[in-house]
Amino acid sequence: MIVTKKYTFREKFSWSLYDWANSVFATTVLAGFFPLFFKSYWAGDLDDATSTALLGTASSVAGLVIVLIAPLLGAIADLSHKKKLFLSIFALLGIISTSILFFISYGFWQWSLIIFGLSVIGFSGANIFYDSLLIDVSSNDDRNYVSSMGYALGYLGGGILFLINVSMYLYPSFFNLNSQTEGILYSFLSVAVWWFIFSIPLFLFVKQKKFEEITDFKNPLKQSFLRVFSTFKEIKKYKPVLIFLIAYWFYIDAIDTIVRMAVAYGTDLGFDSSKLIIALIFTQFIGFPATFAYGYLAEKFGLFNMLVVGILIYIFICIYSLFITSATDFFILAGLVGLVQGGVQSVSRTIFSRLIPEEKATEFFGFYNLIGKSAVVVGPALVGWMAYIFNNPKAGIISLLILFIPGILILFYVPRTSLIRD
Repeated sequence: MIVTKKYTFREKFSWSLYDWANSVFATTVLAGFFPLFFKSYWAGDLDDATSTALLGTASSVAGLVIVLIAPLLGAIADLSHKKKLFLSIFALLGIISTSILFFISYGFWQWSLIIFGLSVIGFSGANIFYDSLLIDVSSNDDRNYVSSMGYALGYLGGGILFLINVSMYLYPSFFNLNSQTEGILYSFLSVAVWWFIFSIPLFLFVKQKKFEEITDFKNPLKQSFLRVFSTFKEIKKYKPVLIFLIAYWFYIDAIDTIVRMAVAYGTDLGFDSSKLIIALIFTQFIGFPATFAYGYLAEKFGLFNMLVVGILIYIFICIYSLFITSATDFFILAGLVGLVQGGVQSVSRTIFSRLIPEEKATEFFGFYNLIGKSAVVVGPALVGWMAYIFNNPKAGIISLLILFIPGILILFYVPRTSLIRD
């Protein structure tokens, strides 16, 4: 039995503001400066193909850790009603690790990859519990709106700080910095501070629901293991969930890979780094209104229909990347990504939240994130090593069709009626 409560705008906005807080890691560190800085600074003595392969492998290893621990963490949090506690632990791991990047010197690519991996684990692990809190701040009727608001604020917040960080990189003297290198290093530090400050409202104003049937337990660790295995065993009872998760694994793998490897791809093609960074800013500020618009269109034309449209656009992006010859082409691709990325992610999260039993939200979102974070096990490694084997970065990007096409086909097998919940 669920303890009923009303959801205030303050709760919804405070939850959404965490997307504003942590998206700066995704923009400045994950998609923007780390790939660029790793290849030119920490791994400056290595050739492009090798550094790209190492970058992809590091992302994959970090993703593997999340894959292994996500279901267990979700079960523990559900049983103990401590979503926010676990969110804070992983968020602090991400924040502290990101700040440490500031202190790593030239040529120490091994240490940069280790610290980067820890920051990715913190970022991804915190998102397990953040996503699961969606049901604690919204009803079935407004969940898509709240989810879209989170992603939209993420694009806006991530874009604002990224714009400042890029300015620090392009015009270091204006910020009283000695070089572009200092601009990037201080950008990592700014991400950590921003992430910490804007996480505070969630912890102050968001309250977690409690479900009476799981409040009494003696050994949370043992029960969590049992619950994980039970979920694996029983998940076949939730066939729509199972089918959707399989489809999600394929297409989100490819989407996350594009985000993480885009700058490395552009660098390997010989494009100017400043133009690549500006293209990412372009993506962010397109993504802010586009995510809201996508949420509106999803309600008007159907969640599944708009999800399919978004994946089809990503397939076009992969094909178009074969013919890219200039920075202008890269800008076009960046704009297309901005139009659909937040929308596809938001709609996917909304669909999943409507498919699952609410009392197992964190546990099921643990599996959701397990599937999603498998992307950083397969996707980046696939792109990096395909580019390395064929000595052509375009071979890496086009290989993502192996993931997008099965994803969109499997999606059609999810029963649409399964979204209706009394």
